Amino acid sequence: MNTNWKTFLLSQQATVDNENHVFSPKIGDSGERNIYPLSHLAVLTVAGKDAAKLLQGQTTCNVNDISEKKSSLAAMCNPKGRVIATFLLVKKADAFLLVLPVELLETVKKRLQMYVLRSDVKLMDSSDEFCLLGLLEPGTPTQAFATETQENLISINFPALARRKLLITDADNAIRYCSEQVEHHDFKMADSDDWRYLDISSGIPWLTKETSEEFIPQMLNLDKLGGISFNKGCYTGQEIVARTHYLGKSKREMLLAECQTSTLPQPNSSIVNLDNEEQEVVGKVLSALQKSRSCKLLVILQRTETTYDNLGLQDEKAAQITLLPFHA
Repeated sequence: MNTNWKTFLLSQQATVDNENHVFSPKIGDSGERNIYPLSHLAVLTVAGKDAAKLLQGQTTCNVNDISEKKSSLAAMCNPKGRVIATFLLVKKADAFLLVLPVELLETVKKRLQMYVLRSDVKLMDSSDEFCLLGLLEPGTPTQAFATETQENLISINFPALARRKLLITDADNAIRYCSEQVEHHDFKMADSDDWRYLDISSGIPWLTKETSEEFIPQMLNLDKLGGISFNKGCYTGQEIVARTHYLGKSKREMLLAECQTSTLPQPNSSIVNLDNEEQEVVGKVLSALQKSRSCKLLVILQRTETTYDNLGLQDEKAAQITLLPFHA
């Protein structure tokens, strides 16, 4: 995290834990005007004249469709089609920015470096250069991942029931922007975990070290989110992704769920069918976050012709899981 940005957050009575989650004493409720410091996310810059060619051969989206007016969710897969990481791919002048969880940045950087060879490509951890902000305000949602680029600020629309944007800027501008919005436009600084809760409710499939290389892109709904191109040509893992698409549906899918539990389920925790006598494992937890008394989860479940009426966590069967529509 940028030192000046962290100093500013601390001056606003915020606290930053060891996992880079920011907690503010001025927490706004959902539906108000909120600003979220997104310090759990980082930026990897891919620059050079061969940057687009490199990314085209390693990501699920069509890099040629990315512009300063259009960003996209995407994934990088291993040769077996399993997703190493998901990220938001953003165009900035002649470079590309990959917005992804801090804990997976080095993994993605090392994997891309394997394919650079003699190409004109530079990979840079730009987490100290850029600050990431979430913005939530009342209003009708606009087209997801539509992008507006200004001199010192990139704004990307995110899925939600209200108007939600992810902002990319430098530390000095982030400080000025937050100060102005709070002092003159009735915005409140809010917890970074509240933004993660909105991402879960909207079905944004961020991965962790525990869930990396566990699922193919369709299991994460990346096809529904516009993060897979089926006519762009070859990329690592493309054969498996394409076969799943053309031969039928994926055997598993990502769903939104809720459970009542005092213990936050960890990524890759097993989900069991309590109606089955053997209580077989039918899915995994992708991500989970507690807010008030409700725990929201993104879960990866086996597809079935019947509905799951009685799901629970394998390690805490009393914590019944209820499936919900997205944006719930």
